[in-house]
This record gives sequence, C-alpha cells and structure tokens, in this order.
Amino acid sequence: MKINKAMILAAGLGTRMRPLTIKVPKPLLRIGRLNLLERSINLLIDHGVKELVINVYHLADQIENFINNKDLKIKIIISNERNELLDTGGGILKGTEIFNNDPFIVLNPDTVWDSKYKNELHLLENLYSQSKKTCLLLTDKNLSFDSSFKGDFNVDEKNQISRGDTNQFIFTGMQILDRKVFKKTKKTVFSMNEIWNDLITEKNILGLKSKQKFYHLNNKQTYDELLKKKIID
Repeated sequence: MKINKAMILAAGLGTRMRPLTIKVPKPLLRIGRLNLLERSINLLIDHGVKELVINVYHLADQIENFINNKDLKIKIIISNERNELLDTGGGILKGTEIFNNDPFIVLNPDTVWDSKYKNELHLLENLYSQSKKTCLLLTDKNLSFDSSFKGDFNVDEKNQISRGDTNQFIFTGMQILDRKVFKKTKKTVFSMNEIWNDLITEKNILGLKSKQKFYHLNNKQTYDELLKKKIID
C-alpha cells in the first residue's frame, strides 16, 4: 500500500524556543541549509505524497507566504486554526477531513527530518499496511541528541507499544493512522496522547524503532547547540 496523503503539524506556539519564535514561527526556523517545514515537506515529496495538509495558528501568515512563494511540487491545503488552537489531536481531526477513510502520514516538524528517514518512512508504511493499526516511529533515548527527554513509550519485539513508570523510547514525530481512531471522541480540542492511550488499551497501536540519531528542537538551548556544532547539513 502506497500512502500518498499527509499532514504537517505547524500550528504550535513554539514557547520553549522563545524569544526566537516571537517573530518567526518555529517551523520556519532554519537548521543547516533548510528550515524545519521545508525539511518535512521534502521528506514527504520524496516518499511520493501527492496531497498535503498543513495546519496554521501562530504567525500563520508567514507560513502561508512561505508556501505560496515556493515551488514545492506538491498540492498543499491549509487547515486554518487562527480562531482556535486545536492541539495535536484536534488539529489532525480537523485537517484530515478531506482524506475520508484513507490512511495518512503525520509529521511534527520539530524533528530535523532528512533523507536518512526515507527508508524508515517506507518501513513504517509497510508496518501499517500489514497491521492496519496506528504506527509510530520511535527512537531509543540513547540516540537522542537532547538527553533531557524522559521517554514516551516502551515497545516489545512484536512492535506492541506500552507505557510504564519508565519509558525507554521517544516518539519521533512521525506516525501513520486513519480517521477511524477518532470515532469515539466528541471533543474538538484534544491531544493525540488521549487517542494513543486508548489505542494502547485496545492493542491497536504499534511502534517501529528508528536507527537514526535523533535531532529534535525541544528548546532554544538544543537549537543553539546544533547551530554551534554545525551537525546538520
């Protein structure tokens, strides 16, 4: 199964990146040659995505102007949250209405995505195709550039996800799902964590372990360190 629909979550406030994000939305922060949003879009184009939704809220005009002024070779639809920030779950629920029942990829642009993730996105797609369950790309805390992450999940040899008092794996910001996961919720503003917790109980969520060094802009200190060390091309 080739998944050719996707969404990028670009509506956040970027509060941990202040003062940088007071005047520039976090997805437009540059790291290496490209900004975070363009890195996310390029990965999805390389994978073969044809239809992309991007939600906006904070400094939304800047993100829309960037998209409109770039020849990005992909159909992009803006999901406007200017009137109300919907959190991750609510944002995905609203933004993917046009996808009907088709599966889709979701990327969080806080992660520094590059071509090294192309194969892992393909493997995640295969896992979804085989299982028809929500699939998350996870990374071991030991692979994270930022050592402050406490971990989100544990994952066993059968890719089954769980949560405990201690969790060894971090959610990278890449997932594949479909809109059926929202069938029980009546909320419009909610976190994907609520959905994931239900899916864990139902054993309807799987995790794939990434092998890549994990660079995620969790705060301004991490961003400054990456720029100083010139790790990202």
